[in-house]
Amino acid sequence: MAGKSPVKMIIDTDPGVDDAMAIQFALLHRDIELIGLTTIFGNVTTQTATRNALYLAELGGASLPVAAGPATPLAIEPHPIGDFIHGKQGFGDLDTVDAKGAPAPLSAAEFLVRACAAAPGQVTICAVAPLTNLALALKLDPGIAKTVGQVVVMGGSVNAGGNASRYAEANIWHDPHAADKVFAADWPVRMIGLDVTNRITCTPADFEDLKARSPVIGGFLHHISQFYMDFYQSRRGERACALHDPAAVIAAIRPDLFELTAAPLCVALEGDEAGKTYVDADADRSSCKFASDVDIEAVKDLFLKVF
Repeated sequence: MAGKSPVKMIIDTDPGVDDAMAIQFALLHRDIELIGLTTIFGNVTTQTATRNALYLAELGGASLPVAAGPATPLAIEPHPIGDFIHGKQGFGDLDTVDAKGAPAPLSAAEFLVRACAAAPGQVTICAVAPLTNLALALKLDPGIAKTVGQVVVMGGSVNAGGNASRYAEANIWHDPHAADKVFAADWPVRMIGLDVTNRITCTPADFEDLKARSPVIGGFLHHISQFYMDFYQSRRGERACALHDPAAVIAAIRPDLFELTAAPLCVALEGDEAGKTYVDADADRSSCKFASDVDIEAVKDLFLKVF
């Protein structure tokens, strides 16, 4: 019997340390065919995110289209980038990286629409960044809701509170209006939020092992993870870091490792709670699925063993 075909995937990203982990995992996993990257602000500016995405593709030996999104959110003033978490250039204490390639001529929204139309029902959009590009793709062509295979979002929180504010997870906080449009659209959305991602962590020993087994890619991830773990140590008192973005990529191919609950999801758009994701059973919108539990060791093991 022939094996199943790999999942065609586009990662919407703002690299970012854990974005780098997620992209390298996707490039290496046999069940994923990474067909492109789209970029947006968040951990870094959109310009830096685009350069970083090009670099990550080249590091992984892949020739991928990288399509850039806009520099600002849909309706709010931009928040500061997360340089105190990911470093000024997104890769810890690395001052800069050099990418040889150039961005695709299409905007991120155009690329998403065209890729889904070219392979109806086959493309997974895995968004591990603010959801501006996805909202703009819906605006550009509402038909993407029918041509996409699935949308997996790293973001939000139902019961775990926020990490950008008391209420809001960072990816949703950076563009709450975009996130609400994504959750309101009639397409299959799976939200992998802080309820589970905060619980999946890697230690210095894990990254030492990665470096030993994979000197180039593992060595790069080991290096940039040090700055990331500095932040987590200052906040949590332990030297480890959460696998936020890799968890979403893994959920796209192994949903069985997550406990998923279906409910309409909404986003608070104003005030102190802006960016908060919450369940509203009375909302006039389709249900999304959100992760409420996870097999922590299985997800971590799957991530580490691909390198």
